[in-house]
Amino acid sequence: MRLSYIIGVLAMLIAVTAAAQSPSGALYGIVPSGSKIQIEVFREGLLKTFGHDHLIEAKIFSGTVHFNADKVEESSLSLNIEAKSLTAIDPGEAEKDRRDVQATMVGAQVLDVESFPRITFRSTGVHLIKKAGTDWELTLTGKLNLHGVEKPISFPVRVRLDKTRLTAHGELFIAQTDFGIEPVKVAGGTVRVKDRIKLDFTIVAERNKS
Repeated sequence: MRLSYIIGVLAMLIAVTAAAQSPSGALYGIVPSGSKIQIEVFREGLLKTFGHDHLIEAKIFSGTVHFNADKVEESSLSLNIEAKSLTAIDPGEAEKDRRDVQATMVGAQVLDVESFPRITFRSTGVHLIKKAGTDWELTLTGKLNLHGVEKPISFPVRVRLDKTRLTAHGELFIAQTDFGIEPVKVAGGTVRVKDRIKLDFTIVAERNKS
């Protein structure tokens, strides 16, 4: 048997094996300029009328989406957020109040961004709820790493495909104490933020050309 023939057979086997191991579907890169990630923090307590809710927005984040339209269960999401980029928007509040909220949020009392610079999410499973044309309703399961603590979470997501663009919308609630964060209290606890916070997101991702 000639050496060239053996090499050819080996090359073919390697190609077939690689194809079998490679996930089908398309890879998308998240486009931060078209995406939005916001966190709503709510007040409670006897004197909650003297406090205010907070709206926080992530300014720096990145990630990828692998989406298999034919077998959506094989899809996945990877997201990285720079913790120091979380910014207190708080519409209607004084600039000084926003600065105070910002300083508390990124400081050691809450996020401690110097010790825990990134917030990450890695999906571990996708479950199809309903499909209509190029729209999918899914349940996404994965691991959220926040404040140095990793916890499993699950939440609904709506996905739409438009040629080379993927858009995903969703919201979820998490408890700060699950991640080792003690909700902020002032005035002896008569004004405090709720343990449960809400995350809203719209993720826009463009399909990789390669």
